[in-house]
Amino acid sequence: MWNSTDIGIDLGTANLLIYTKSKEIVFDEPSVVAVDPAGRLIAIGNEAKVMLGKTPEQITAIRPLRDGVIADYDMTAELLKSAMAKASKKLGQTLRKPRVVVSIPCGATSVEQRAIVDAVKSGGAKEVHLIEEPVAAAIGADLPVSEPIANVIVDIGGGTTEVAIISFGGVVSSNSVKFAGDKMDEEIIHHLRKRHNLIIGEQTAEAIKKEIGFAPIAHEAKTMDIRGRDVVTGLPKTISLHSRDIQQCLKEGFETILEAIRTTLEQCPAELSGDIVDQGIVLTGGGALMNGVQDWLSQVISVPVHTSPDPMKAVVFGTGKALGTIKTMRKVAN
Repeated sequence: MWNSTDIGIDLGTANLLIYTKSKEIVFDEPSVVAVDPAGRLIAIGNEAKVMLGKTPEQITAIRPLRDGVIADYDMTAELLKSAMAKASKKLGQTLRKPRVVVSIPCGATSVEQRAIVDAVKSGGAKEVHLIEEPVAAAIGADLPVSEPIANVIVDIGGGTTEVAIISFGGVVSSNSVKFAGDKMDEEIIHHLRKRHNLIIGEQTAEAIKKEIGFAPIAHEAKTMDIRGRDVVTGLPKTISLHSRDIQQCLKEGFETILEAIRTTLEQCPAELSGDIVDQGIVLTGGGALMNGVQDWLSQVISVPVHTSPDPMKAVVFGTGKALGTIKTMRKVAN
């Protein structure tokens, strides 16, 4: 049974989302924190993200989650506490000892799982239940995960790309690669420094990715003016960047995603393979919105490829829906 204080959390590398039954998504902000020299929290979410690469020495803006798992436990715990406090304010009630369903990457180690559970409990949770991200994404995308048919999810998130075949409510086969939104940004930063002698920050790289980043597919060329710092002179500099230039620097990364998909499909039991031809693949995660991804996969995989109606929120919707079946979920012992 639902409780008014039961919540679902998508603890993502790029964004943290919190879901409640009464108001659905009550928190949706970047997984970024800003701290002072003493380690005290100054800001989280949107307020902290605008500080990335722009803060004076006495303030540090950091991402406490990397590659889908906790990189800085203390800051993750602080982020969760503050996010749950903000969610309480929006709800107009205190989230007292809520039961929580939180998504985890496929293949997360027991140590990584325990770190997530402890961090969520430090935020005030009474019970913590874990659900694998692809399963949550499939539930959030309204796929029939409990039926004996193959549901293929490709979740291109911030830290990892998760590929999974789900049937009867569980993962039949899965693979995870560390090429996703953050890695794309890193590749763009590295490429501009190497090829154009231009230093840019994370936020500029993200803007480039969204505006002129393309999967390896033919497209109508686009250009974008980019401002940064010249490596040689140290002075501000503006260049005109071409979409095919960015496409080339991301091509190798997209090949790793393709290889993960092919490997996962090869591991699929023969009885489920026919379903994949009929049902196809569903894309979730922020990376699903990148230019040309759906068309590219349709060409190289030769099965139907669909994008979830709201790919960035599919996982948190799935955690929220899973709250209704909380008794059948795996509970992590105190």
